[in-house]
Amino acid sequence: MNERYDHEEIEARWQALWEKENAFATGKREGEKYYVLEMFPYPSGKIHMGHVRNYSIGDVIARFFMMNGRDVLHPMGWDSFGLPAENAAIQNNIPPARWTFENIANMKKQLKRMGLGYDWERELATCTPEYYRWNQWIFLKFLEKGLAYKKRSSVNWCPECATVLANEQVEDGLCWRCESIVTPRELEQWFFRITDYAEELLDHTYKMDGWPERVLTMQRNWIGKSVGAEVSFAVEGSGENIKIFTTRPDTLCGVTFMSLAAGHPAIDKITTPGRKAEVDGFIARLKAEGLTPRNIDEVAKEGVFTGAYCVNPLTGERVPVYVANFVLMGYGTGAVMAVPAHDQRDFEFAREYGLPVKVVINPPGAILDGAAMEAAFVDEGVMTGSAPFDGMRNTEAVEGIIGLLEEKKAGKRAINYRLRDWGISRQRYWGCPIPVIYCEKCGTVPVPLEHLPVVLPDNVELTGKGLSPLESAVDFINTDCPQCNGPARRESDTMDTFVDSSWYFLRYTSPKEEKLPFRKEDAERWLPVDQYIGGIEHAVMHLLYARFFTKATRDLGLHSIDEPFRNLLTQGMVRKEIVRCATHGYLSPEESAGGRCAHCGSQADVGPVEKMSKSKRNTIDPDRIIREYGADTTRLFSLFAAPPDKDLDWSEDGVEGSYRFLGRVWRLVVDNIGLLGSTSPYRADKDGPLSGESREMHHITHKTIKKVTEDIEKRFHFNTAISSIMELVNSAYQFNRKPAPGSVEARVLREAAEAVILLLSPFAPHICEELWAKLGSKTKVCRTPWPVVSADALTRDEVTVVVQVNGKMRSKVLVPAGSGEEAVRVLVMDDEKTREWTDGKSVKKFIYVPGKIVNVVVA
Repeated sequence: MNERYDHEEIEARWQALWEKENAFATGKREGEKYYVLEMFPYPSGKIHMGHVRNYSIGDVIARFFMMNGRDVLHPMGWDSFGLPAENAAIQNNIPPARWTFENIANMKKQLKRMGLGYDWERELATCTPEYYRWNQWIFLKFLEKGLAYKKRSSVNWCPECATVLANEQVEDGLCWRCESIVTPRELEQWFFRITDYAEELLDHTYKMDGWPERVLTMQRNWIGKSVGAEVSFAVEGSGENIKIFTTRPDTLCGVTFMSLAAGHPAIDKITTPGRKAEVDGFIARLKAEGLTPRNIDEVAKEGVFTGAYCVNPLTGERVPVYVANFVLMGYGTGAVMAVPAHDQRDFEFAREYGLPVKVVINPPGAILDGAAMEAAFVDEGVMTGSAPFDGMRNTEAVEGIIGLLEEKKAGKRAINYRLRDWGISRQRYWGCPIPVIYCEKCGTVPVPLEHLPVVLPDNVELTGKGLSPLESAVDFINTDCPQCNGPARRESDTMDTFVDSSWYFLRYTSPKEEKLPFRKEDAERWLPVDQYIGGIEHAVMHLLYARFFTKATRDLGLHSIDEPFRNLLTQGMVRKEIVRCATHGYLSPEESAGGRCAHCGSQADVGPVEKMSKSKRNTIDPDRIIREYGADTTRLFSLFAAPPDKDLDWSEDGVEGSYRFLGRVWRLVVDNIGLLGSTSPYRADKDGPLSGESREMHHITHKTIKKVTEDIEKRFHFNTAISSIMELVNSAYQFNRKPAPGSVEARVLREAAEAVILLLSPFAPHICEELWAKLGSKTKVCRTPWPVVSADALTRDEVTVVVQVNGKMRSKVLVPAGSGEEAVRVLVMDDEKTREWTDGKSVKKFIYVPGKIVNVVVA
């Protein structure tokens, strides 16, 4: 047969069949559960190659476990609230809902075109009232439990646009739209008390064996547990006390000044009248500069004296109090005891302002001079000037110093966390409304549960000006108080979209449930997610919030699960070289065809391989690749070119190579369909033992089954699994010598062909379904059991030794396993094909690599 491999027709037909039969619906198998989940996408309108790789990884895992008899939950949905839809509305006058749902429809079509085996009956979109009513329900339960609260907090404010900006709308301290300087502004904001779970979130990172260590390390650093002391410094003549937290109580006697953050509440109370104007001016400048933890270490250390002094509780020394630009209110107490001799930031500040540097820890065997030091000494050493602890190792003095503080009632042992409570208020329109009402008589009133959902209005004008756009939706904002029935106002902020993605994996277990966010029995059957897949960029925020939500909803009695994701795979990026024209900048692949700029014809420069980026114009359109080569080729290349956790370098040659390989698989079956279609696969129990090349082919088939199974199940080494399948195809071609129909050799070839199809099917499902049907199977590949390894087949009585003569392959010889060199020499030199190249010639060398290869060197 010469039937052509028509990927377009084959893929469309099988996708239609899968959809018609709902082939990947959960609950169609009796086996143990397996929940595989890729981080759901934001519906931006088009999938990119990163999506292709991410979802192909998940689909291989899902199909593999389906074929291994597991009841697989593999859902898909849309993280569909967010700022891009609102920006599109402002720029293009498109309602966010229309923009979003049009994008969802387009991306869903693309995902189906990839042949991904999702249970589409469980599809959800976070921007629908059916979903976000449960955001609101959970918020109210958090509020009731004290996990939700409101306080004043700083936001990004653009004075020109007169609006609050999200962090991603601030570029180098400037507004993304008008490039005005962004300044902080205090607003009442809603928070979730994630810090209540800081210790458990940290502790469980040491029990999560299925997560990459670098992700766990990032989470531990973000939580940032510090063990130390809380110390109180009394401010002279004011009745005020400045509390600090320090991890270095051993340096307490070396304090020579106090640093306060610009927002510290004590500043107004302790600043002397003569210093007030300078202090106020300095604070105003810091607010305008908008310092954050990300850029604070990059600025020169500056400060201003408040005129106040506080007292060191251990030494009784007077310590001047400064407002400093390298201290923020976001960590600790917003006050830092400054020890210039043993902290580099303090040292730089002290040198700038002529403040003393007092040494209280010396290197062993040395004496430091504070006046002559060129940098802070931050290593371990010997205590000095800190009686009664002088002469002790500084690490050994810590407990004694804390005890002395507690004795003086000036401090205590304390634990601090870098983690801050999660601010969820957003002054945005396209988000979940916060279900709270404000009444002058009753105060802050939760919306009754029976009144949910609070539906986002659709008649809101989006101008990019002012505070929350919902403020202008009069019919939405003005309401009746549910307690007194008097006039009241709704909350105009919406929730951070991270709330939507912090529990969606729970909703997938009960997507149609109408009385609760999810049924307890469903959550406890499916969670934790057995395999979660997504980018390393979500290593902290999304994953930490999802862990918090899981623990918090557990404590609400909704389930009994501690952690949401048993195993986590963070896939690598897809990268491609950049191409530039000296005149026209970055060029797309279409603009640089033939190596020249399509605009001016000049030679294009090929730059380094970088992450695919629209700005670098080095993206690849998956639709084009699927159209030209097919979804199976696109999936196969994305999984073969690199291990899933490593970066993948895009290669058009690699895509073509994957396409050619699928063509070889196609021809292996189709060109031999008359033989294979009329032959049953080899079965040792009825066909008897094998010998010679048939036994070797049988061995290679089962060796490949074992390797591919282990590579998928244990290691996710998809690239080596595919490589093993390629080797099996090569062996099948070499074995195929047109055996007689019904012969043992034909049955061995049929067994090998079946193994190729079944093992390849998670990677390239369409072509495999087609070939499986051509072999006469009435059952779809996705519902066919995974091939089982025969232990007997793996045991080799004979091995194939490749024979080279003068370095060129001339034959293959079967020799008994474990044969010595002399026995192999006799068999090789007696082989007919070998004799053709050695008869009449003297053998100069006989080189034997046991069980693998012989090289005969003749004159």
